[in-house]
Amino acid sequence: MTAVTLRNDATAAEATRWTLPGTRDFEIVNAMIAAPLLDRGAWRWRAWWIGFVISLALTLAFLFAVFLVFERGIGIWGVNTSSVWGFAIADYVWWIGIGNAGTLISAMLLLMRQKWRAATNRFAEAMTLFAATVAGIFPIIHLGRPLYFYWLTPYPNTMALWPQWRSALIWDFWAILSYILFSILFWYVGLIPDFATMRDRAATKVPRLIYGALALGWRGAARHWHAYEILHLALACLGVPLVVSLHSVVGMDFAASLMPGWQETIFPPYFVVGAMYSGFAMVVCLAALVRWGFRMDGLITLSHFDVMAKVMLAAAIVMGLSYATEWFNAWYGGERADRSLVAFEFTGAYAPMFWALLLCNVVIPQAFWSAAVRSSIVAVFVIAVAINVGMWFERILIVWNTLSHDYMPGMWRLFIPTIWDWITTLGSLGLFALMYLVFVRLVPVVSMHEVRKLVAEEAAS
Repeated sequence: MTAVTLRNDATAAEATRWTLPGTRDFEIVNAMIAAPLLDRGAWRWRAWWIGFVISLALTLAFLFAVFLVFERGIGIWGVNTSSVWGFAIADYVWWIGIGNAGTLISAMLLLMRQKWRAATNRFAEAMTLFAATVAGIFPIIHLGRPLYFYWLTPYPNTMALWPQWRSALIWDFWAILSYILFSILFWYVGLIPDFATMRDRAATKVPRLIYGALALGWRGAARHWHAYEILHLALACLGVPLVVSLHSVVGMDFAASLMPGWQETIFPPYFVVGAMYSGFAMVVCLAALVRWGFRMDGLITLSHFDVMAKVMLAAAIVMGLSYATEWFNAWYGGERADRSLVAFEFTGAYAPMFWALLLCNVVIPQAFWSAAVRSSIVAVFVIAVAINVGMWFERILIVWNTLSHDYMPGMWRLFIPTIWDWITTLGSLGLFALMYLVFVRLVPVVSMHEVRKLVAEEAAS
């Protein structure tokens, strides 16, 4: 067998790894994705209803906790005169990191012409919308006077009050607002051809009218596809720098301060990598659940989990290097407060969480070096969950360690979370899950037109 033949065989194998042979047909793809939404009589939603009830209960608990914050103030949380941020800002950073990754993954992979994005981009983009929505709630409820949250917007008023443009908090507001609006547009544009498919396949009048209105008159004409491709590519070009700038601004919330452990130039890129890391881990979890719940084994294959595991492995190495860089800078800089903070991280009151952080974010993902681990969906799913837990620990400890152990020993106070801290955090997970469950019940969870294009390319190969 010649080298040319081997190379051609490898190219063919690479081109046909993202769908299974039994699904390489346009009608099968359409039926597989549309059936849960249009053929509800033949589709069992028992697991969906169980998840819906649990997430609804958590959402109601979250809303009650938010109501108590508005009624009694943030004193119901564990914040004190030193640890003034607590869970709320850490949860905000964690959620906005997950939200960043969805659009970044979709847009970046589109620009890089990665074929495997076809089966994952839809629910990754939806993850962005819901995570960013949840994230936007936390800074508002954390304000001492949440009714004045609009003071963050730069507009002239009768009090001649102008925001401080040198503050990262002002840029936070605009970054999140711009990102949410862009993500909605990017997500909706990608849905238009699929809404037209749903319109054409609907057997009853109401779904046909609803999906027809959402399709905006799409008929699949050549000029429609031409305009769509140009717009989608242009949005992807805008999306990547927007995502990078958004989480860089979030990192500047910390790096622009004078607190030990925060005033580091590594924070913006470190936060961007952390956002991609936790976001990829969440996409893996959602991909496993979508694959299981909608029986999409033929569209979300083992190869998808293999490539996402490799990305998470690379991110784990970068995160480990980032942690080591922080420790080195503290030692090499010679600042007493920085060195004391690093010692506190490893041996202080929060040390068990810090060691768990290193285990989840750096050590456990090294298992992805093994092809056997990457080929096990259960193993990849479990490690992805561990990564998200580790990233939540990281966001919490970024806040807790510095605020509990700053320059003045007389101000050292630990953060002790209350039941309302935990209810707010767990309730936000319920709110995210509730929005996601509604999404998968109403909207095609995988992009039909992009998978059909992939099927055509694989058939040609």
